[in-house]
Amino acid sequence: MLICPLCGKSLIIDGKSYICENRHCFDLARQGYVNLLPVQNKHSLHPGDTKEMLTARRRFLETGKYSPICKEVKETAKMFCKTENPKILDVGCGEGYYTRALADSFENSHTIGIDIAKDGVKMACSRGKDISWIVATASLLPVENSSVDIVTAMFSLFMDGEYSRVLKKGGVAIEVNAATEHLIEMKEIIYDEVFPQNKKPVEHDEKLFKRVYSEKHSFKFYVNNEELKDLLYMTPHLNRIKEENKSRLLKFEELELTAAFWVSADMRL
Repeated sequence: MLICPLCGKSLIIDGKSYICENRHCFDLARQGYVNLLPVQNKHSLHPGDTKEMLTARRRFLETGKYSPICKEVKETAKMFCKTENPKILDVGCGEGYYTRALADSFENSHTIGIDIAKDGVKMACSRGKDISWIVATASLLPVENSSVDIVTAMFSLFMDGEYSRVLKKGGVAIEVNAATEHLIEMKEIIYDEVFPQNKKPVEHDEKLFKRVYSEKHSFKFYVNNEELKDLLYMTPHLNRIKEENKSRLLKFEELELTAAFWVSADMRL
C-alpha cells in the first residue's frame, strides 16, 4: 500500500528497509516506524505536535476519559465498512491511541498510522508492531491510489483530494470534530471571554464524497488536577492563553467537563 514519497512508485520491504524500483531507500527505525517525509516537504525543523503535548495526550487518553469517543468511531467504522479484512488509514495518528482502537475493531485489518510529528510516531510504535507506523504529511500521503477502505481524521484536518485518492470507490472517510460545547467549562476559565460559536462538520467536495452519516454526541466526565493539566497541555489552548488564566485553571483539584463532538462519515464516489 505504501509508495515512495520521491517518485510515487510502490515500496516493498527488503530486510529492514522500504525500497522502490528507482532504488530510493527508507530504513525502518529501531522502534519500528519508517520516515517517509522528505526534507523538502517539512515546513519546520520539528513539524507537528511537540513531545510535551504528545506525552500529556498519552497520559490523558490512558485514563479512559475519552473512551466514548473511541466507541462512536469504532461503531461508525463497522457500520459503513463490511469488508472482512479492511485496510485502515489513520491520518494524524499522534501517539496511536485511536489507531490501536480502530485496528482492534476488526478481526483482520491492515492498519497504517500516519503523522507528521516524528515524536508521536515513535511513541505510537509501542501500541503494536502489527500496525504500520509512518512519518508523513497528510497533504502528500505515501499511499497507493484506491487502496484503502477506511480513512480516519480524529480532530485533524480533512484533505479532500488526498483522502479521495487513497480511498477505494465506496470507501469511507470518518471524521471527528469538536462541537461548540466541547470543554466549555475549561474555556470559560482560561479565556477572558468565550465568543458564541456554532461548530458543525464541514461539507466536503460533492464531486468526491457523499455524506452518509453525521451525528453529534456529548458526555460529562470528571478530571482531577493532574488530568486537567494533561488535558490543557494536549490542546492548542495552552499557547493561546494568559499565564494568570492558566494558573487559575490549575488551582482546581477537580472539575466536571463536557465532551461534545461530531462524528461524520463521507463515502468516496
